[in-house]
Amino acid sequence: MRNTPGYDRLIDRFARIATIGECSSMLGWDAAAVMPPGGGAARGDQLAVLAGLAHAQLTAAETADELAAAEADGTGGDPWRAANLALMRQAYTRATALPADLVEAQARANSACEKVWRDAKATSSFSQVRPYLEEVVRLVRHIGGALAPVVGLSPYDALMDGYQRGVRAADVTPIFAAYETFLARALPEAEARQARAPQPIRPVGPFSIEAQEALCRRLSERLGLDYTHARLDRSVHPFSGGTPTDVRITTRYIEADFTQAILAVVHETGHALYERGLPRDYARQPVGEAAGMAAHESQSLIVEMQACRSDAFLSWMGPELLAAFGGDPAPYHPENLGRLWRRVERGFIRVDADEMTYPAHVILRFRLEQALISGDLAVADLPGAWNDGLHALLGITPPDDARGCLQDIHWYDGAFGYFPSYTLGAMAAAQLMTAARKAVPDLDAGLSRGDMSPLLGWLRANVHSQGSRLGFNELLRAATGKPLDPQDFQAHLTARYLG
Repeated sequence: MRNTPGYDRLIDRFARIATIGECSSMLGWDAAAVMPPGGGAARGDQLAVLAGLAHAQLTAAETADELAAAEADGTGGDPWRAANLALMRQAYTRATALPADLVEAQARANSACEKVWRDAKATSSFSQVRPYLEEVVRLVRHIGGALAPVVGLSPYDALMDGYQRGVRAADVTPIFAAYETFLARALPEAEARQARAPQPIRPVGPFSIEAQEALCRRLSERLGLDYTHARLDRSVHPFSGGTPTDVRITTRYIEADFTQAILAVVHETGHALYERGLPRDYARQPVGEAAGMAAHESQSLIVEMQACRSDAFLSWMGPELLAAFGGDPAPYHPENLGRLWRRVERGFIRVDADEMTYPAHVILRFRLEQALISGDLAVADLPGAWNDGLHALLGITPPDDARGCLQDIHWYDGAFGYFPSYTLGAMAAAQLMTAARKAVPDLDAGLSRGDMSPLLGWLRANVHSQGSRLGFNELLRAATGKPLDPQDFQAHLTARYLG
């Protein structure tokens, strides 16, 4: 079916909105990677203006007319066009529920709070950032409250829907409760089994930053990242950003241990590969974007946890590490790397957590942010509630707020409803890997050669190229034959840590 004038105008409009978003993404990368501290206030203004421009484009009176005309013309049975038009309508509905001044105010508050958070985290001073976070939470509550009646959801569900379409708190709550029950049994068993095994040998540094950075680049290239469309830089918190044709990944380095830098790059490369594999025919259109943040996390975790921490890949990785850093070869033996990189340990820091305890950190945040948005938890009481919640889940209490409620950037940057995506993504990654192994018999043989192309080819066909045409569960059903099944994740953990 040929495009109609109304649909053509929508394509142009959403391409402009996406381009504004790309500019914001690049300014965000710059702020995290290279911007001097004195640029923070101006950067907040810049991001607020861009947010306002995108909002104005989306909520213009002409947009409603274009949507009505395109919907009246129909989609001619084209599933991509139908999905794109539905996503356009959804974006318009959400945007028109929010006044422009609220959108700009949130952008400014997020930017201001995030800058103060950096210093507050460094000094473990929650009181320093508390008034800024209170303003962020106040505005997020307003946004959730404004969205709720328009989209027919609770305020928190309306926020969640902005990160992973179609997933609700009521869907997540029983999944997390079941995992908490599994963890209470499995964690002590895994710890006891680990205690009986030989203790891992840790490589002895220092490991030069230059050598680590060179290895990180080679490794991400080996995994499939094309550096004619990518950059690797440094930041306080590793992340992936940019655009599908210009992806930006970052990591952080310490000379005493290369593990953090390498595993962060592997993780962010998974995100970058997803962006690079999105359908080019629908670039800068809603249907051409990733299927949501849980889907995105599944792609970083299938690369990091499922592929690169597998026995097969570690058999290739060990010699690469020895060649890069030299010294005693014993720490780089694949079995020892497995004991190092698959060690179960109760810890305070989410980003350093093993894959068995990691969901506990997400469950904590899921519960706390619901309470913050509903008003059941005051921002002033967050540190105590955090400490109590982590103790209930893992039996440990953070010694300070830097290792407690200050450790993550998300809330201080206005991201509420995002955290469930991490563990939903881990569960989806296990489910996708099970399906990929059945469909691609030589997958592990490829990993043992450091070749991820068999897995990447399957992901390109079944996940990346689908864009956001399908919802989270629909995407999993198409790729694996069933919607999200948390049992696949528990089976993976059982085989790796208890078998």
